[in-house]
Amino acid sequence: MKKAFRIKISFLAFLMLFSSLQANTKFSEPDPEKDKILVYVLKNILTRGHFVVKDMNDNFSEQVFNSFIDGLDPNKRYFTQKDIKKFSKYKYEIDNQLLKDDVSFYNLVYSNFLDKIKNAESYYAELLESPFNFKKDEIIDIDYDNVPFAKNENELIDYWRKQLKLNVLSRIQDKLDKQESQIKKDKNFKKKSFKTLEKEARAEVSKNMDELYLRIEELEHEDWFSTFLNSVVGAFDPHTTYMAPRIKERFDQDMSGKLEGIGARLLKKGIYTEIFELVSGGPAWKQGDLEAGDIILEVAQGDKEPVDIVGMRLDDAIKFIKGPKGTEVRLTVKKKLDGSTKVISIIRDVVELEETFVKSTIVEKDGKKYGLIDLPRFYIDFSDANARNSAKDMEKEIERLKGENVSGLLIDLRNNGGGSLKTAIEIAGLFIEQGPVVQVKYRGQDPIVKNDVDPKMQWDGSVVVLVNELSASASEIFAAAMQDYGRAVIIGGNQTYGKGTVQSVIPINNFYPKYEKDLGAIKMTIQKFYRVNGGSTQIEGVYSDIAMPDRYSYMKFGERDLDGALVWDKVPQAKYTKTNTYENFADVVNNSKNRIASDANFKLINDYAKWLKEKQDDTTYSLNLKQFSRESKVVENASKKYANVFKYESNLSFTSPKYELPLIKKDSVLANKRKAWHKNLSKDIYVSEALNVLKDLKVKTSSEIVKN
Repeated sequence: MKKAFRIKISFLAFLMLFSSLQANTKFSEPDPEKDKILVYVLKNILTRGHFVVKDMNDNFSEQVFNSFIDGLDPNKRYFTQKDIKKFSKYKYEIDNQLLKDDVSFYNLVYSNFLDKIKNAESYYAELLESPFNFKKDEIIDIDYDNVPFAKNENELIDYWRKQLKLNVLSRIQDKLDKQESQIKKDKNFKKKSFKTLEKEARAEVSKNMDELYLRIEELEHEDWFSTFLNSVVGAFDPHTTYMAPRIKERFDQDMSGKLEGIGARLLKKGIYTEIFELVSGGPAWKQGDLEAGDIILEVAQGDKEPVDIVGMRLDDAIKFIKGPKGTEVRLTVKKKLDGSTKVISIIRDVVELEETFVKSTIVEKDGKKYGLIDLPRFYIDFSDANARNSAKDMEKEIERLKGENVSGLLIDLRNNGGGSLKTAIEIAGLFIEQGPVVQVKYRGQDPIVKNDVDPKMQWDGSVVVLVNELSASASEIFAAAMQDYGRAVIIGGNQTYGKGTVQSVIPINNFYPKYEKDLGAIKMTIQKFYRVNGGSTQIEGVYSDIAMPDRYSYMKFGERDLDGALVWDKVPQAKYTKTNTYENFADVVNNSKNRIASDANFKLINDYAKWLKEKQDDTTYSLNLKQFSRESKVVENASKKYANVFKYESNLSFTSPKYELPLIKKDSVLANKRKAWHKNLSKDIYVSEALNVLKDLKVKTSSEIVKN
């Protein structure tokens, strides 16, 4: 038992309930014509263009069946064994149905699921009316992959009872712990009775569930059908997905790092749309009247009649608020500070999401300056060739750092999930003379070598690339190229994520132009990546030259743990020449490994990672209050050993490059963001060791470099 973070169980339990519902929809009527068109187009695109040749047979059918049921009910909260038996008549027929553009299986499961959703609302309401029996000896296992479906409705209700009981129990324990802490601090603190705490906990869980079902009622049929379509396309590989129109819009925004609108992040608070944060430099930020916490009641386009958005789903509200550059939107807002109502006029503009883009900082170590460049994503705007992209920005940032006489560059790719292959190749080209960067292969064809064709090497000094287990796709292409050329030291987790496949985003209307409604898009795997040394980055990722322990070290994590992931393989090596840049590469790597092995902080992190793995594998909880409390105390006491696992001070000082200083002076939001970033970097043990490596690297003079 003894899960790693007992204090998070309440939130975890709520998430598990939410995830099983989030599969997605309002009780709206299907659009049979649109559904059939989507099935028709998708199956043809996949069978002809996907990297994997896959027969739509009984095995395929079974895979779709299992994936769809699991997508709707991952936590076994809705369907019973009787339901599964009823659905199973289609288990080996889905392939035949799809070939005929028939969605009978989907319709059967969909109609049943809607009934289950309605039933669930009555389950939780009734179960939370009265206190649970916390003296009863019983356990719950939250490893739902191995939990069978309930035998009948009575057992299903008992599943709900146990999950809700765990949620309430966790909250009670939190309250008891806080109360105990308060008593130690204040002898006059008035202690609440268990009965009062229990009632409060139940009320909180009930409120969360009510809010959850309020959001569920906003969901639409399109979302449900998207879940089914993703079960179909996902049977080809984990990275092939169907994107409904609004998901495609978010994808484009994420890739380009910009949108057109007012520059505000919104969230749903009950029936209201609330301002969560203003984007620094955006139209709302410049206008000055809108603030975080304000509630938007109505939205008007210019001088037109306002639309009431209270109770509207967030996605729909956003459609009214966003709009083309140069247009006016008038927001009727309830102000957070005084509750007054105010109409705020804002002229929409292009909003750049600053955290998406490259940023840099300068740090001094042992009398020398070094540049750290954070690259959160390989971004590009495919619709605008003149828009900023990660390659252009990277080149500009390096030039600025060169102007400040930095002695080396640390490139931070941690948590960078990839993006544009084109920009990854161009960025690699900034550090090498022209030559191959990556190989890509379509199904049934020889690999194609993708080259950096620019002979200019923008940075010929020392380079360290910092990665972790979440560095994926284009990040791995860049890191692999730097490693294969011997151009940089790769430091970080044991290996990167291992996503060695290329996806193309294809608007479905391109294949069915006579249909007027937006059909969304398919993100389909069409190629595999291969390093210039011939090995794929698929599954294996990039192994760090210097591995540092982290919280993911022993976890199931990465491409290798995904069902249906494509296999690792290799192709012939491309013709490339190692740079032979460093005179002490091996010594620097060995010295760093020795430092890490003997460092008490890294030893503690390694122990912590093992402990997390142990707790990850332990998925059962006692629902008896006394036993739950005992187990919680055991975990809490064990966790104290790791309370300061990432508490570290490097005593390094990070500063913004000169070009950014005037911007920070004018923009307090940007200033605060940079201040927080610099503070975090000074406490980052991984950055500290990467800088040690960067400092120790010695670049050969041009006369010493002999290419091999």
